Amino acid sequence: MLTGTAMAGIAVMPGGGEKGERGLGVRRIQSSLSAAGDPRPFGLQALKSKETQRDGSRFPHPSPAQPSPAQPVRLARDHPAGIMVEAFAGTWKMVDSKNFDDYMKAIGVGFATRQVANMTKPTTIIEVSGDTVTIKTHSTFKNTEISFKLGVEFDETTADDRKVKSTVTLDGGKLVHVQKWDGQETTLVRELQGSKLILTLTLGNVVSTRTYEREAA
Repeated sequence: MLTGTAMAGIAVMPGGGEKGERGLGVRRIQSSLSAAGDPRPFGLQALKSKETQRDGSRFPHPSPAQPSPAQPVRLARDHPAGIMVEAFAGTWKMVDSKNFDDYMKAIGVGFATRQVANMTKPTTIIEVSGDTVTIKTHSTFKNTEISFKLGVEFDETTADDRKVKSTVTLDGGKLVHVQKWDGQETTLVRELQGSKLILTLTLGNVVSTRTYEREAA
């Protein structure tokens, strides 16, 4: 004679009790899913199968995002960035300087070098060729030249022989030049005000302003 459990068509786990009731419940779910044609795994199988496709292969894991290298700003002549940078192109002669000695002292320039640099009136030449900007500085003290693409870091040796990592960006129509070395950072901001080019040099709370006028072509 069949027992009530056998009549239900479901075997109870040996030992009965709470464990048997759990097994009974799981097998009832199995029977229901199979009857409905539902292939989804469940219980422990579901945990093991989370990352496994129906054919047994594992789902591919997405590769961790990698930082993309800095991309240079395109300086096409009909692009706003190109038009803004082109406005800086030309030859500029310094006509005024304020607080430059304090700025040089702040970045570590020695007394003798500061005396010579304070006496000079440098000429700055800015050229734009494709995506490359070149800034040349000529003076009786020292001549320097840097070439760069906007937004791309480059190595620079300054007039006072600092070896720095530099990046130049265009921000609100200003050329913002950031130099980093030995845990320090200074900014050199060039902006156009009317017919003048204003260079603002900042290190901490020390600020120097130098004014240039465009030389006739």
